Amino acid sequence: MAGRIEARLAEMGIELPEPVAPLADYVPFVRTGNLLFVSGQLPIGGDGLAAGQLTAADHAADGVPAPGSKLALAAEAAALCAVNLLAQAKAATGDLDRVTRVVKLTGFVSCDATFTQHPQVINGASSLMGRVFGEAGRHSRAAVGSSSLPRGAIVEVEGVFEIE
Repeated sequence: MAGRIEARLAEMGIELPEPVAPLADYVPFVRTGNLLFVSGQLPIGGDGLAAGQLTAADHAADGVPAPGSKLALAAEAAALCAVNLLAQAKAATGDLDRVTRVVKLTGFVSCDATFTQHPQVINGASSLMGRVFGEAGRHSRAAVGSSSLPRGAIVEVEGVFEIE
């Protein structure tokens, strides 16, 4: 029987995928005390990996990504990273209802030095956590640029969760 968080995901039309195996010599998550650290997740979904790199040409004049723009697609990729974080958290806890708080997200955006709208991209992950967990989904965050990411991904997001 699905818990309330998985029911909310289902209402949102989100099905958790099988967690992706690590790409190198690390573990997908570590629990210490009541904190769960989930390794960076790439935007891997049914259509494969969302890849690419952003530049100043991809900026939104008002900071709001236009539907279908490369900036909007990168924000959607960040949301997919968040879904993959939740898949790992479920694998770690057995039940997403055990997550009592999203503590912190760190997002990495593949971009060149001219791109400065990292927060707008990582908002995709942050917004998803807020919709899924409500007030407990509000978190601290970092959003930074990187000249490259594993496998050419456009974004990567890692997370820290408080669990019971």
